[in-house]
Amino acid sequence: MSLRLDRAFLRVSGPDAIAFLDNLVTQDLTKLDQKNVIYSALLTPQGKVVADMFLWVDRNPKEPTIHIEADPSRAAELMRRLNLYKLRARVAIEDATANKVALHSDQPFVGSVSDPRSSALNRRAIAAPELTVFEEDTGQFETRRIALGIPDLARDAQPEEVFAGEALLEELNGVAFDKGCFVGQENVSRMKRRATTRKKFCPIVFEGDAIAYGTPIVSGDAEIGSVRTGATGRAIALLRLDRAIDAVAAGKPITAGGREIRLDPPSWLILPQREDAPG
Repeated sequence: MSLRLDRAFLRVSGPDAIAFLDNLVTQDLTKLDQKNVIYSALLTPQGKVVADMFLWVDRNPKEPTIHIEADPSRAAELMRRLNLYKLRARVAIEDATANKVALHSDQPFVGSVSDPRSSALNRRAIAAPELTVFEEDTGQFETRRIALGIPDLARDAQPEEVFAGEALLEELNGVAFDKGCFVGQENVSRMKRRATTRKKFCPIVFEGDAIAYGTPIVSGDAEIGSVRTGATGRAIALLRLDRAIDAVAAGKPITAGGREIRLDPPSWLILPQREDAPG
């Protein structure tokens, strides 16, 4: 049985739909020639995340059509920003939330594809609600992504709080560094080139019940980050990962809410370079 996620949809259609979005978002929409969906984000000109999203291509319309799947809390601002950028582009931007549902399952199902961020997040699809049999997701997806250490940018960050590198867009296949311009590209490229991303999302583990959202993470007398969404024994944290790694190397405890925590970075996480490291 496929499970329904709480998601919003925007429909972008018209002769310029693909080129219009490709000039704005972080991923390369030409990849939709081989894939049904890509993970991407819209940034501010300074390179901070306005909203992350999935872009689904409709292969059977009369004109090019992309469905943007996003968190409901970010959909209205995303719609507003896209309309600001529209100018003379031959596109129509519509709220399509009533016409689509987002589904996931740990088993293949009709129309499903591997989650473009990580195959460990299993399968997902979008479909017309009247043609789909589903149950409401009761937290299974949230539990899985926390266990995997994958941030949900609508829950783990405020709008325009984090830069693309801090949001793990590179690790999660959400940015193409070899495409043409997109909003915020200059800063994103500069931070990658100079390896200056020090703050990042990283899983933490601890003993006992979940630590409250927003609890400061402390090493010695310094606050180095905060806890974001979590569960018993595990959470996503946003922290100065370089300082946290240095504290671990020096044998200094790291705490949150008076409890000792431990870093649990997944193998795919790009760790910041130490300032004293060669190269």
